[in-house]
Amino acid sequence: MDDDSLSEGEGELKEVAEQPEVKVGPLTRNTIVPYLSLLCRTGNGLAHAFVKLDLNDKKLSDLEALRKYVHLRFLDVSNNHLTDLSCLTSLNQLLWLKIDNNAVSSLKKLPLDQFPYLQWLSLARNQLEDMAGLGGTALENLNLSGNKIQRVHGLQYGQLTNLGILELRGNCLDTTDGIYLPKLRKLYLAQNVIKRLEGLERLELLTTLHLRDNQLETLEGISPRMTSLKYLNVRGNLISNQKALQSLVPLLGTLQAVVILDNPLAESGDYRIAVLTCLMHLERLDKELVSSEERAEAQERLKELAVEEEIPETEDTS
Repeated sequence: MDDDSLSEGEGELKEVAEQPEVKVGPLTRNTIVPYLSLLCRTGNGLAHAFVKLDLNDKKLSDLEALRKYVHLRFLDVSNNHLTDLSCLTSLNQLLWLKIDNNAVSSLKKLPLDQFPYLQWLSLARNQLEDMAGLGGTALENLNLSGNKIQRVHGLQYGQLTNLGILELRGNCLDTTDGIYLPKLRKLYLAQNVIKRLEGLERLELLTTLHLRDNQLETLEGISPRMTSLKYLNVRGNLISNQKALQSLVPLLGTLQAVVILDNPLAESGDYRIAVLTCLMHLERLDKELVSSEERAEAQERLKELAVEEEIPETEDTS
């Protein structure tokens, strides 16, 4: 029987539950057993094993004892004191892995392309400075928020062919360049220092782009090829005039909602009408539905602007 099998686990549950609270230190077998759950048939169909392990906030400094638990599919080791994840390489049946709020600074010792079934991975609030080691053709959801990443390197289509959701909130990015993930649907980049939108023309399936609290003065870089984009959040940037919105005009066939609050542009009392004169087909502006009255007012404003452009300038004969 394996270490996480039913027969061994059942016999130890009561005894281990009476142990004193775990102090900061390495993981032990006695710490593991009470937190195993979800009994399933093993991959070869010849036995049963617990496949879920929750070690959230257990004051752990290493996970060496997990090497033998090869049938694990769901693992949460968040809120511990971990720096080295190399001991997880034997857990190649993982589907779901959460390592939030630890002190991991590198993934080089944990090559994620060795996890053929891993679909969901979160490494939020660690010490990552780069993305070396990222991969996995099965990975669909990746959260790297709250790290120290300054440049997007290594996010290539050949390594992450099925990634649909990427979260990079709260890092140190100043550009969007480097994200070559043609199947990406949702991209969260809030709370960085992004000044330039680059490389987005590759994201033709992107439906959600979240850029709140950055340093954008313009939306140049939003590409006409992004024909799936429905939701754009640029709240809390440095956008000051309507000209910055012109990049969105080619997307009016699909773009449904834009959030522009907390930009200089939004300080004027009639900015909603000003925005709608550029983006007439929006359904929501700043998460509020565009009313029929606002749409009519924007149309009238467009007519006035058209008339003003048609009136020729008179010569000064004085």
